[in-house]
Amino acid sequence: MYLLRVYSATLRLVRSMSSLKSEALVPVGVRGMTVLDRDKFSLDVTIPVLKVGEDLLAKTVQVCKPYFLKFENFKPVQTCGTNGTDSCTKKYIHLNPEKVTTWSDIREEDRNLLESRGIDENCFTNKLVKLTYSNWKFEQIFKSVLPENEEVVSSFSQIGHIIHLNLRDHLLDYRSLIGQVLVDKIKTCRTVVNKCNIIDNTYRNFKMEVIAGDDDFLVTVSENRCNFQFDFSKVYWNPRLGKEHERILSFLKPDDVLFDVFCGVGPFAVPAAKRKCRVFANDLNPDSYHWLNENAKNNKVNMKLFQSYNLDGKDFIQTVFKKYMMDYCKGEEKLAEGAKIHVTMNLPALAVEFLQYFNGLIKDSDVIEKLDCNIIVYVYCFAVGDCPASVEKVAKEMVYKNIGCNISSDIVDVFDVRNVSPKKEMMRVTFKLSKNVLSGDYESICDSEPPQKKVCIKDDN
Repeated sequence: MYLLRVYSATLRLVRSMSSLKSEALVPVGVRGMTVLDRDKFSLDVTIPVLKVGEDLLAKTVQVCKPYFLKFENFKPVQTCGTNGTDSCTKKYIHLNPEKVTTWSDIREEDRNLLESRGIDENCFTNKLVKLTYSNWKFEQIFKSVLPENEEVVSSFSQIGHIIHLNLRDHLLDYRSLIGQVLVDKIKTCRTVVNKCNIIDNTYRNFKMEVIAGDDDFLVTVSENRCNFQFDFSKVYWNPRLGKEHERILSFLKPDDVLFDVFCGVGPFAVPAAKRKCRVFANDLNPDSYHWLNENAKNNKVNMKLFQSYNLDGKDFIQTVFKKYMMDYCKGEEKLAEGAKIHVTMNLPALAVEFLQYFNGLIKDSDVIEKLDCNIIVYVYCFAVGDCPASVEKVAKEMVYKNIGCNISSDIVDVFDVRNVSPKKEMMRVTFKLSKNVLSGDYESICDSEPPQKKVCIKDDN
């Protein structure tokens, strides 16, 4: 009898194992779907389960957690008897068939622990489970629907309630489905947009199409203890730069002065003013300028410390920055002891080209001689190279060329902010702006004409 029971149990498990291996836990029959049909994602699968009494549940769950079957809107532990055939004092613990198909697939030490608590191979069985669209994660849906052996939707940016995609050409036919799945699966998402390839570098915004959800671009995001509101279709905002904003803000101390040449809606400027820095913030985009001032007001910035401008970067440097520096050298502007002047230039596609306007900005030798404070410039650029060393070299050379002189001795840091695309990095070059540059005393190494400012170029930012 004993051998017969063992044989019967073994036969049942072998059959169960064969059944489980023939059923993958992925949606089937949906490859190539371009219009979302949620009903097509229903699937009946055979799942291994442990059937245990409620009195043993707590101790059993502790051991079984690593083997749990995990799906959205699915509880690994469920009450038996939902079909009226089992006692409601029993519980089913659903196990992941990719980890467990037989009792022996459970690690020996875990099996021993379960058996010491009264849970043995007789408690191991299979159960038919119906999975529906609500149970699949968006990653599983995309993997099952989108073309095989091609890049899928692996990452995206979320700005408030908007998810921002940059879909490759082979995914464009699927954009409606992709957008709807993201609206369904991400609770905080109400709108999905796909970015077009052309960025208008004058205003740092880009064309986009709504591929799912509400046609609503007004968002609110939180960063560095400030709330920023803006129309995402008209201004530039990249959530991947949050850490970089935080890094720069950590360099600023109360009583420091910040000149933000391309400030956008204020991710540097507003928190800096909240930290009691004096801020001069500028952006050419009138929509960015509008939301910059709204964000300063909404975050209760001390407006005595905050001044905003709607100027071209060149004009901001040659008027606002120059006037402050002239007034400082003449004693009409004061800095607290130890305070620094910081200049942020976060327009990576073009910012380095504006460095030329610092060269020879203050020609009066009697004035510039009185300059006795530290001026730190943080300029961003896109650099292409085969390795970190080559990318760093390219970034430095871009700075030297555009500022018109070799300032290698004044470089403080070259930092890789983020990867933009293969071999292309967004870099930050930090350097001290010296008297020699401001007075134009360095020997020029670049005699080229200034670039045209208002141009549209292809960009991966």
